[in-house]
Amino acid sequence: MSRSVLVTGGNRGIGLAIARAFADAGDKVAITYRSGEPPAGFLAVKCDITDAEQVEQAYKEIEDAHGPVEVLVANAGITKDQLLMRMSEEDFTSVIDTNLTGTFRVVKRANRGMLRAKKGRVVLISSVVGLYGGPGQANYAASKAALVGFARSLARELGSRNITFNVVAPGFVDTDMTKVLTDEQRANIVSQVPLGRYAQPEEVAAAVRFLASDDASYITGAVIPVDGGLGMGH
Repeated sequence: MSRSVLVTGGNRGIGLAIARAFADAGDKVAITYRSGEPPAGFLAVKCDITDAEQVEQAYKEIEDAHGPVEVLVANAGITKDQLLMRMSEEDFTSVIDTNLTGTFRVVKRANRGMLRAKKGRVVLISSVVGLYGGPGQANYAASKAALVGFARSLARELGSRNITFNVVAPGFVDTDMTKVLTDEQRANIVSQVPLGRYAQPEEVAAAVRFLASDDASYITGAVIPVDGGLGMGH
């Protein structure tokens, strides 16, 4: 049966690959985006997840078109990398407000319909950096690590309602964000990855789609790395 799926930040990179994976499986897919032109083929809703009113309006539009959200993929996020001594208050708080508090906003709103239906799938997109750490990324790593505690708390809180909460932690993925790196930087990164290459966005999407499938109905509170072995043991 076609489900109502929402992917935040679904207009490019990993988010777009996830949206396409669900659409290819026959689901009704909505995406949120903050700027630029959204891709064709989805219900695209402009929404800044740092604004609670925009989140509420986005859900109303999605529910009118597709019904209550049954699968939520919280993917929207930003980076503002900087060494600690140079990191401003705004650099830190804006990343937390988008990556962590923004996720709280979209999950809380989705939960309304999931509780009524007594079922739901929530997948949060974290990062290997959240578990492994990264110089100059204290803000980003803190926000992504926090998603694990958030998901696991909700897995315990709402498991009895048949709502699962899982986390996917990608490593280095071949997207526009990583294409700006120099050849030397890319080679240095790949040298640390046991599988010796970047991930493709579709490989992350496959893990997300699995966690939202019936095959994963007894998996909740899990952290699934898709990182080529980079963060193993973390």
